[in-house]
Amino acid sequence: MVDRVIEPQRRKGAKEDAKRAEPPPELERVMREIVDSSMSVHRALGPGLLESVYERCLAYELKSRGFVVTQQQTAAIKYKDLLIEAGLRMDMLVSDGVIVEIKSVERLLPLHEAQLLTYLKLTGKQLGLLINFNTPHLREGLRRLVNSGPFAPSRLCG
Repeated sequence: MVDRVIEPQRRKGAKEDAKRAEPPPELERVMREIVDSSMSVHRALGPGLLESVYERCLAYELKSRGFVVTQQQTAAIKYKDLLIEAGLRMDMLVSDGVIVEIKSVERLLPLHEAQLLTYLKLTGKQLGLLINFNTPHLREGLRRLVNSGPFAPSRLCG
């Protein structure tokens, strides 16, 4: 079952982009807690496990800190007259504001960042975190991404 339907959003002007370039303080607080939770998981488990293991442990850690966490949320994507069921699947959405994509790869690629940016743009979310747990020091595997595009509520159905 698909949770939402997403239609591409139209670009707004550069002036509006500049006004919304920095996420609100509440989202930044959520982001800091996600990073801290990720570091706790990485310290306990180390690198080399499957992404699904890190995802479950991170979700457990965040829920124990009082956050609402949705895992593997799907959404249909609408392109013109075409509806693609489950066209998008986010690893994690925290407090309905921060999208988290989890990787366990040798190194992060520009494609991984592009994937998360696409998710941010399609959903209208402003802040995302890309986490690669397959690193000796987790700080090397963290990428914070900000969607500087339009943040009006996206046309989601669900």
